[in-house]
Amino acid sequence: MSGDSDCTRTSPSAGSPSDNELLPDRPKYVCTLSPDLVTKAREELQEKPEWRLRDVQALRDMVCKDYPSLGTCLDDAFLLRFLRARKFDYDRALQLLVNYHTCRRTWPEVFSNLKPSAIKPVLESGFVTVLPHRDPQGRHVVCIRPDRWTPSNYPITENIRAIYLTLEKLIQSEETQVNGIVILADYKGVSLSKASHFGPFVAKKVIGILQDGFPIRIKAVNIINEPRIFKGIFAIIKPFLKEKIANRFFLHGCDLNSLHQNIPPVILPEEYGGTAGKLDISAWNELLLASEEDFLHDFSELVLQRDSSPHDLLVSGDADEKQCDDSLRGMKPQLYYCY
Repeated sequence: MSGDSDCTRTSPSAGSPSDNELLPDRPKYVCTLSPDLVTKAREELQEKPEWRLRDVQALRDMVCKDYPSLGTCLDDAFLLRFLRARKFDYDRALQLLVNYHTCRRTWPEVFSNLKPSAIKPVLESGFVTVLPHRDPQGRHVVCIRPDRWTPSNYPITENIRAIYLTLEKLIQSEETQVNGIVILADYKGVSLSKASHFGPFVAKKVIGILQDGFPIRIKAVNIINEPRIFKGIFAIIKPFLKEKIANRFFLHGCDLNSLHQNIPPVILPEEYGGTAGKLDISAWNELLLASEEDFLHDFSELVLQRDSSPHDLLVSGDADEKQCDDSLRGMKPQLYYCY
């Protein structure tokens, strides 16, 4: 994710020809998609190989015109992620890119010092991992196990950081950009005290990132072993879900046969009735930790809108947090009832 972040230096229209000759060349994009995935991207994402670089340049020009101080990478491969995530709709891709940086800027507890080594305890706990095999649709399966988290060891934001870095690593693959991912969340053993950490404020932030602030296609969310309290958890998050995403949630309870209708046993570990051996978190942990350098790039702060000020943003954020805290107080009786 390296690349120039100053539009005043990298826009094709900026500077004299002699100045531009001194600019470093951008990494040349080389498509790694198979012929089948090229066809899939054309049919599902409106991606036309013959227009691909033209589309990327159009998005780059929009960034440099509307958000010249955004501080974003402008390489072809990086911008292409956002175009694919929004089916090559320039305006929606631009908004996603801006949201991506806004999320990083407005939640320092999650995005400060964001690198694999900083969340090593979370990785070692097995809270989040990626299964070694893709599903028949070519999608990685991200496995999340909240019961592996001990709240007294570190705050819930550390878990969110680990999930975010996992997604950042996955989205580097063009295959994942096209096929998307599947989430498998095992809520076995989740207690009321643990669930109370995931209040409306955190829920709204996380869902905002996954829906509108990150260039990844979440194709299904499979919930397994959910206790009665999950009704309360889902009641917290559902108001923030778009209908399309809400319809991709599948609650399986303890019914492994139901799970296997969505994720075939051949790629599942034994813990979930699969035939792929014991769940091994070491391979993914090693891969992510070996990618430390990929996450050491510097993300500049998002430029403010012309009609906004830093004070306005802070006041708005405080109001949202207070509103969500009020909502949490209203949700607690429901959580106790479900428990």
